[in-house]
Amino acid sequence: MSGKMKSSETVRPVAPDALTDSKAQVAAGFEKTLSSMKDGMENAAKGFEAQQTKMKESMAKAMKTTEDMVAFTQGNLEAFMKASQIFATGLQGLSKHIASSTQASVEETVAMTKAIAGVKSVKEAVDLQSGFARSMMEKAVAETSKLTDASMKLTEQAIAPLTARMTLAVEKFGAAL
Repeated sequence: MSGKMKSSETVRPVAPDALTDSKAQVAAGFEKTLSSMKDGMENAAKGFEAQQTKMKESMAKAMKTTEDMVAFTQGNLEAFMKASQIFATGLQGLSKHIASSTQASVEETVAMTKAIAGVKSVKEAVDLQSGFARSMMEKAVAETSKLTDASMKLTEQAIAPLTARMTLAVEKFGAAL
């Protein structure tokens, strides 16, 4: 028994030291784990703040882009309205010109009819009719030329606001593409 006593006596003095070492290791491990958790939480908070900042910047950029697109679309509508107004005014002017030209032609035809009614010979009627036909043909060619020129000018004026918007769109958005 004394052999057994000796071994238990030697174990007892060593056990309290081992327990103290274990407690110290557990405490150190706990402190290390707690420190790692604190560091992780700080890093997560920093990451969250960075993401939040990026999100705010992205939202601000998206809002600016939306505002720019709304303003650009409004400009397009204004250009379309201006082009429509120019076109309507021009058509009104062309219509007035055609109406006055037609009225003049009708008046000339009536005058010609009266003149033919007062002729005394067939030769005089043929000469009168030939002169009238030549005159009407020359006037028709001249009027057609005037209407073509006026129509081309009207088209150029009416598309000018739209062309300006297209040019602006290419300048503004062409670089982005």
